[in-house]
This record gives sequence, structure tokens and C-alpha cells, in this order.
Amino acid sequence: MRVKLITFIVLLSFIFSACSLGGSKTTPTAAPTDTAIPLPTLTATPVVPLAILVVPANMDKATSDEYQKVVYDLAQQSGMRFQVRNSLTPADLEPGLQIVVALPPDPGIASLAAAAPEVQFLAVNIPGVSAGGNISVLARNSQVDIPAFIAGYTAAMISDDYHTGMIAPKDNVDAQKAMVAFTNGMAFFCGLCQPFYYLPYTYPQFSLIPSDAKPNEYPYYADYLIVQHKVYTIYVYPDSATKELMDYLGTTGTQVIGVSLPDPRPSGWVMTLRPDEIKAIQTAWPSLLAGQGGQNVQSPLGLSDVDPTLLSPGKERLVQQTLDDLLAGRIATGVNP
Repeated sequence: MRVKLITFIVLLSFIFSACSLGGSKTTPTAAPTDTAIPLPTLTATPVVPLAILVVPANMDKATSDEYQKVVYDLAQQSGMRFQVRNSLTPADLEPGLQIVVALPPDPGIASLAAAAPEVQFLAVNIPGVSAGGNISVLARNSQVDIPAFIAGYTAAMISDDYHTGMIAPKDNVDAQKAMVAFTNGMAFFCGLCQPFYYLPYTYPQFSLIPSDAKPNEYPYYADYLIVQHKVYTIYVYPDSATKELMDYLGTTGTQVIGVSLPDPRPSGWVMTLRPDEIKAIQTAWPSLLAGQGGQNVQSPLGLSDVDPTLLSPGKERLVQQTLDDLLAGRIATGVNP
């Protein structure tokens, strides 16, 4: 009986073990599936805007460097790239080109502007180019009274006893306006400008050259001022500034003021009253940057080629301040437009 009981217990244990093994279940593992990964969206890299300066290859280095510096500085301040070219063709009108500043000779502004209507072009003193569309034009200052006024003011400042004079073409309406402005500029500095020593004439003195005078006769009209009237400083009106006259003045020891520096520079050249194209480009830049074309930009006058031995830095500052006041309208030349 005892043996049977043990045998029964053992068999029962086998039965429970078998049930336990048969009833175990394994949790199925989910099969991996392919999940689509989105690809990055490709975006075009924005093109950095470009400004190009076109200058002739034969321009003197100092002037070329001056133009390059001003346009480079403006481009940098505007977040633009900058390039200098000696010529420009339609093939050079690359994407991103925004502003072109061109000096003579004409690189073909009209055709380039037509090929790139989104580009703003500024023609600096290029003959035959007119403002319109996306072409702006920087023209020379056509005023005759302001340079004459400043010349008279300066001449009175640097001449002993106010011995000043002017050479101009006879029977020229603009030259007559300049003569009035020269006289007013002198008076602005010294009032009546009475010489200390008595002379039978007053200053300024004028020497007028007839239209039929030959260039080799021009020095005689200079002698009228220098020899007969003891003039120390002469303003030469642009139309009278022939090479023969300027070369002769350089041999006389006379101080000379003009609007264009002769080559070679004559002895006694005080300063040049020339249009300030650099300042004009700076003035025009915001409009070009804003896409506003078709502008006629007037070049303000500036002082250049100053001889500090004839016009000291202190006196030059006075002349510059007077010029600034003239340009700002705070001083009038006294000449009707």
C-alpha cells in the first residue's frame, strides 16, 4: 500500500509538470517594418548683391584709387560685393549685379542697361548718355557764379593789398555773371577792400579777351593785369584757360586760381575749384540702392590741388566753410540765375 501511494504521487507530479510545460505561451515579437524618412528640402543659396566700378585702364593711379575707395566703402556699408573692371559686356551682367558706376569712355551704357533692366547704372561725366529708366547721370556742375565767388573770396584773402583780377572772354553772358560773383566774393571777405597804398584804380581788375584773339595773344591780356595793374592773384575763367595763357602765367610769379588743373602744373597755382564727383556718387548711392533710376545728379564743387604754401591749412578751412555755406544756400553769390 505504501509503495502504491508513492508511485501515485510520482505519476501525479509528472502529470502536473507536463501540463505546466504545455500551457506556457511565448509572446510573439512584432516584425520590423520600413518607415519612410523625410528628405531635407533643398533651398537656393541667396546671391550676395554686387556693385561694379568701371574705370579706364589708363586713368592715373591716384584718381583711380580714389574712385575705387569710395565705391568699395559704399558697397561694404550696403552688404554688397565689389568688383573693378576696365570694361563691361553683356556677358559680365551676372546674377546679383545691382549697381554699376561707370566712368568715360562709354562702355555701352545704353545697351547694357537695356540688357539688365533690374540693374542701376550711374554714368559719371560720360558724353552722350542721358538719364532715364535705370540710367542715372552725374553731370559736371554748370554753375559759373559759385566758383567765381569763391575765387574772389580766396584771392582777396591771399593777395597783398587786395590786388586781385580776373581774365574772361569778352561779350560772354556767363562770364559777365562770373565777374559780378568774383567781385561779390572779394567784398564778402574784405568789404570795400581799400588798398593801403593809393592807386588810381580799384580792385578787382578785369582783362577781357575778344573772341577773335589768337591763342598766342592771350599772354598780352595777362600782362594788362600783372604789369599795368600790379595784380597778384588771378582767376582764369574756364573758356579763357588756353595752354598758352596758363604756361605764360606760370612764368610770371602770379598766383592763379582755376577750375581745371593745367598739365604741367604752373608755378603759383593756388587751387582748383572742380566738381566733386566723389561726393556726388555718395549722394546718388541711396537712390541707386533703392532702385530709383533716371536721376540727374549735380556734382557739388570742391577744393582740390591746394598748395599749402600759398593757401595755408587755416585759410583753406575758411574757404571750405564759405563754399559749404554757398552750397547750402546760407550765402548768396548776388548773381541772378
